[in-house]
Amino acid sequence: MEIKKSKKAAIERFRTTWLLMGFVATLAFVFMAFEWSEYDVVVDTSLALRDVEFEEEIELLRMYDQPAPPPEPEPVSHTEVLAIVENTAEVTEGTIESSEETNRGVEVRYLPPVVEEPEVVEDIIHVSVEQMPEFPGGQAALFQFLGKNMKYPQVCQEEGIQGRVIVQFVVDRDGSITHPEVVRGVHPLLDKEALRVIGMMPKWKPGMQQLTAVRVKYTVPVNFRLQ
Repeated sequence: MEIKKSKKAAIERFRTTWLLMGFVATLAFVFMAFEWSEYDVVVDTSLALRDVEFEEEIELLRMYDQPAPPPEPEPVSHTEVLAIVENTAEVTEGTIESSEETNRGVEVRYLPPVVEEPEVVEDIIHVSVEQMPEFPGGQAALFQFLGKNMKYPQVCQEEGIQGRVIVQFVVDRDGSITHPEVVRGVHPLLDKEALRVIGMMPKWKPGMQQLTAVRVKYTVPVNFRLQ
């Protein structure tokens, strides 16, 4: 009887061969793993250095381009001046800072008020008032004063010149005699003598208008008569 081999028996025959080939492949892989060496990696740092230097230059340029900060101003001491004025003075409104807020001293200084003298307007010279001016002692005392102080010019006596000289003047508010003038004259020498005597008169009682002394124009005749 003839013995026949199956295909399974043929495969078993190559089992050892395949096992050896597996060992060889494994050893070869292990060998290659131990013999593998890394290639040297070269790093070019030139660009990195250039970048660093460039950044440093930019930083230096920024530092030089920035302007230096201005110096702090020195503190200046100020004092507040308060002016004391009259109640009638015009005062403009404003805000006054407290010395506690500004840390500044306050100086109080008295400023004398400026007094503006009013313009003196020439008073009106009256011709007639409620109470006319009066010579001290009245009319009788006035003519007595004129006769006592008058000196008749010698030339006028020799030539027989006589007459009445009308003199006009202003009795001021204080009673003084101002602005004497001859309204109607007789002779230059007699006119001059009449003005001289009028200028010698003492102060009169001033004229009154509404209980106020006013300036009044007054006229006095001065008689020159030969005996």
